[in-house]
Amino acid sequence: MPVLEFHNLAKHFGQTKAIDGITYSVEKGEVFGFLGPNGAGKTTTIRCLMDFIRPSSGSISLFGRDSHQDAVDLKHQVGYLSGYVRMNDKWTGREHIRFYKKLNGRQDSSDELIKRLDFDPTKHAGQLSSGNKQKLGIILAFMHNPDLLVLDEPTTGLDPLLQNDVYELINERVKNGATIFFSSHNLPEVEKICTRVGIIRQGKMVAVQSIDELKVKKVYHVHAHTVGGFDRAKFNQSNVTWLEAPANEISLEVRGDVTEIVKTLSSYQLSDLLIERAPLDKIFLEYYEQ
Repeated sequence: MPVLEFHNLAKHFGQTKAIDGITYSVEKGEVFGFLGPNGAGKTTTIRCLMDFIRPSSGSISLFGRDSHQDAVDLKHQVGYLSGYVRMNDKWTGREHIRFYKKLNGRQDSSDELIKRLDFDPTKHAGQLSSGNKQKLGIILAFMHNPDLLVLDEPTTGLDPLLQNDVYELINERVKNGATIFFSSHNLPEVEKICTRVGIIRQGKMVAVQSIDELKVKKVYHVHAHTVGGFDRAKFNQSNVTWLEAPANEISLEVRGDVTEIVKTLSSYQLSDLLIERAPLDKIFLEYYEQ
């Protein structure tokens, strides 16, 4: 039985269809990436999932139970990190943790997480930087070892080392049987940790695919300056589009695997080379056009 199921879920705000009839499921032990640009409907979907707002129609099942009718009981099995972390500025981190302990009652690992994330729980939330508030939000979401973690942009405001700590925490929880629902607009991050992804656009699911299927859609921009010219024909591959550039420059858009282009470039003397991932919206466009 899936851990999480959306059944023709819709949420309208007046004439605006924030979610427009989405249906899919998340299996036990998955790290499911919920992808989409800002304003696509990701956060609204999560707010419905957490029963903070009610759907206009459709339903959500958690562990085979109705997420609204059984909301109080189900909260004990779910860890949640908002994309907009808000704390009581007058409380210390430790006071937040104690409050969560009283609400949940399950055995917790807050002390371990405090040490691991190098978080000072004695400071009041109003004194914390955005990164340290994010750390506290992560501790509160993970501390009761929930069966389902719902994470909305969990690495926002964290430096690369702390981002890796979060990825390790996620992988450890999955190994212990947890399921992760991971909302993001960061494609490299999703590729690093997710097993399957759903892509939402304007409130509609446009694709649900494995991470390997998504990788085929990668788009790179390749810019190179050669010494002594180059043979344009050598770069004419089925996954390559030429971009406008001066006569002595190679400027390409490469879809999917970039290996063959790199091999071709290695046969030339280069004075400059840049290979970068195209913006995520470019990847989404592949799905939107379908």
